[in-house]
Amino acid sequence: MSDSFLQKSFAERIGGANYGKSNEIYKFERIKRAKRAAVAANPGKTLIDMGVGEPDDMAFPEVVKELGAAAARLENRGYADNGCADFKRAVSAYMKSTFSVEIDAEREVVHSMGSKAALSILPNCFINPGDVAIMTVPGYPIFGTHAKYLGGAVYNVPLKEENGFLPELKKIPEDVCRRAKTIVVNYPNNPTGASATLEFFEELVDFAKKNEIVVISDAAYSSLSFDEKPLSIFQIDGAKDVALELHSLSKSHNMTGWRIGWVCGNPLLVKAYADVKDNTDSGQFLGIQYAAKKALESPQITRQIAQKYSRRMDLIIDVLKSAGFSPKKPKAGFFLYLKIPKSAQNKDGSRAEFKSAEDFSKWMISELLISTVPWDDAGAYARLSATFEARGLDAEKSVAEEIRRRLLSSKFEF
Repeated sequence: MSDSFLQKSFAERIGGANYGKSNEIYKFERIKRAKRAAVAANPGKTLIDMGVGEPDDMAFPEVVKELGAAAARLENRGYADNGCADFKRAVSAYMKSTFSVEIDAEREVVHSMGSKAALSILPNCFINPGDVAIMTVPGYPIFGTHAKYLGGAVYNVPLKEENGFLPELKKIPEDVCRRAKTIVVNYPNNPTGASATLEFFEELVDFAKKNEIVVISDAAYSSLSFDEKPLSIFQIDGAKDVALELHSLSKSHNMTGWRIGWVCGNPLLVKAYADVKDNTDSGQFLGIQYAAKKALESPQITRQIAQKYSRRMDLIIDVLKSAGFSPKKPKAGFFLYLKIPKSAQNKDGSRAEFKSAEDFSKWMISELLISTVPWDDAGAYARLSATFEARGLDAEKSVAEEIRRRLLSSKFEF
């Protein structure tokens, strides 16, 4: 078996015969390298990581305790397949108490091994060669990646600040709408932090019905609402005719690595997801599903987590304003989307110009040892995450003041 044989074996969807030959370095890898270089160049100085988009705390003690108890039960040793009835009933109750939405536990919900897994499975339910998946940029690309694997195409709708980072559905061309099978939205949004409105969801449902398009609403951050009632697309009459909604315990319950969430909505669409999923995995470990059930039955968990991120947002926004930035507090989640400045002053007094968000993020890492994630898809913005590592209010204030000190060591031009 020769190297040339292996090289010719790769599918075209991942590069075919050219797979592995590209020298291109992707954005997140470039940022990782910049972080390593900055830490090496500044021994003894702490890098403040505001780029990581995952909770800095572990799951709550009662959830961990339930996992141990469930793992010790003999009946939970086997394959879970498409889930357990107890978890689905807990989801139904959670959707009712959190969103005032009715979900039938038997027909309208199936567990997922996290939103990423669900978004990679769902294109198999809908996309044939030539079909279009409408996505938003910036955004989470997984559904679109798999749609293209299947021979489909992706039409990207830009999220612009002047439209509240909501997609302008009326501007999607008619020929795209005719070919589109799905539209994927994510609110509260990663990376913009923007929240949807009931008016937008109503417009989206009307758009989907008019154009016969399935809506995939990725609601992974929806429970982490600060001051308002969390939104679900199913608060709109008729949404179940066209929509699926994805939820996850990763962010709302500090269970990122546990890989547990759910898909709910239209029963026929849920059935399609379940059938394809059944041919993809054997289900999440039942012990984790029972621990997730315990988490969903403990509303104080999400309340405490949301309060923490709201508090941290207030601290970060105060610091950023003191340095001349104009941030706007999101209504939920832990992402803050920041328009980049035109330039900044370097340590040696010279001027650093930022032609892109990536330029700004690399400068922040190398000059200030503050890590952010750049987004240049629809304007130049940096994403800051309130998940920086800190234990308790005093530690959070200390991190915020250190960020302030570092930012104020430079002068920014906007």
